[in-house]
Amino acid sequence: MSIEAIFALLISTTMVYSAPLIFTAIGGTFSERGGIVNVGLEGIMVMGAFSSVVFNLSFAKEFGAATPWLGLLVGALVGALTAAVHGVATIFLRADHIISGTVINLITPALGVFLIKVIYNKGQTDMIQQNFGYVDVPLLNKIPVIGNIFFHNTSAPAWVAVIVAVLAWFLLYKTRYGLRLRSVGENPQAADTLGLNVYGLRMSGVLLSGILGGIGGAIYAESVALNFGAATIAGQGFIALAAMIFGQWNPLGAMGAALFFGLSQSLAVIGAQLPVIKNVPSVYLAIFPYVLTVIVLSVFFGKVKGPKADGINYIKSV
Repeated sequence: MSIEAIFALLISTTMVYSAPLIFTAIGGTFSERGGIVNVGLEGIMVMGAFSSVVFNLSFAKEFGAATPWLGLLVGALVGALTAAVHGVATIFLRADHIISGTVINLITPALGVFLIKVIYNKGQTDMIQQNFGYVDVPLLNKIPVIGNIFFHNTSAPAWVAVIVAVLAWFLLYKTRYGLRLRSVGENPQAADTLGLNVYGLRMSGVLLSGILGGIGGAIYAESVALNFGAATIAGQGFIALAAMIFGQWNPLGAMGAALFFGLSQSLAVIGAQLPVIKNVPSVYLAIFPYVLTVIVLSVFFGKVKGPKADGINYIKSV
């Protein structure tokens, strides 16, 4: 295999596995920049994956190749509803953020499998026929060398994720809404004094995390797993959480970290084809992303500086 073919395979697979992580990590960034810790990203991805697969199986004949993209919208809606539960619990009922997110993570896989059993009378769905697959980017794939490496047989959702990351950075750091959201995550008392709606802004951040996390789960289900079962989403939400922290609660940083974790996941899939690591036992490559996640969370969680009021409930004084 030539060097160019190796890079093309590596980057193409990395983009596929990175796309769900980019969306979900950016979603977590919005929530935590508003002061709401969202460890429920895993559960939100589960519901996004579940709803998109059910939609895909139900309407593939009607919508054809557009079905996976419409599945993203369904995943976004269901993800937002799931995140809304977390938002209501933490913002209005003042629940502990970690406990609320953990409950979502525990309930959603069981709920998804239960609903699949009710709908299809079996433990997991059939494979979807309409999936994202691999596409070429028109014109750009004609560029010598670079076109073959980056824009041939690539993941369309991954390039959308890159665009979303840039837009999220602009929204968070260059707009009035972003400034206000960050202010309620840093000092909600001061923001309230200035007349900002702390509860509303925090809820908007949580809902954005649900929309983007639901899309992340839908992309994973419709580009990698291709069905839904109990193990469809197995740790991707926690990896996205690690990417958010590794990226220091910045959309572009989260995207870079998600690409790094996506690379580690892709090695487990294509490692046997790469001359440098093909002799490494597959079990080590399979567990590598999760070991890496634990290391990143252990090393960086206590050292990086997140929003000051992240995880602290705000009680409006009269």
